[in-house]
Amino acid sequence: MNLSVATETGGRQFPLLPRLPWYSAPMESCIFCRIVAGTLPASAVLKDAAVMAFMDIQPVTEGHTLLIPLAHQPNVADLDHATSGHLFGVARRITQALYDGLGCAGVNWFVADGEAAGQEVFHLHLHLHLIPRNPGDGFGLRFPPDYRQLPERHALDRAAHAISRALADPPPATSD
Repeated sequence: MNLSVATETGGRQFPLLPRLPWYSAPMESCIFCRIVAGTLPASAVLKDAAVMAFMDIQPVTEGHTLLIPLAHQPNVADLDHATSGHLFGVARRITQALYDGLGCAGVNWFVADGEAAGQEVFHLHLHLHLIPRNPGDGFGLRFPPDYRQLPERHALDRAAHAISRALADPPPATSD
């Protein structure tokens, strides 16, 4: 794995980091940690003891807001219950502010959890996109060609069983 490759972001380079479940990027290589620390600029919407919200520098629509935990957490499953609950409570408040402040007709919440889901590799910091929507804004989701073809019940049951079993199993022990 070549870790010397870099990506250009706003005139600064940040190394590409490995996508390993135990990996936590050091603050100096994480754009969002640097924003939280105040070493990179951001157009802040809100900051409290656990989360920060600021404008996306490449917005999909006007008002596109990013909401992050202050502590560096790569994935949703890495968040503790208190932080995840608080993050989604703040997201609800910002959603209402987008309706009230910008007069949008809808809001998409989007989390890219993991590289395959579209999470950018260079910062590995969980972030929730809050995207104001209006008719004809040009943004949308694209579904696969077979999306309208409903799966067989046994396929749904098999997936439900696998997920239920994973929920019932205790999480793997971590070594510190």
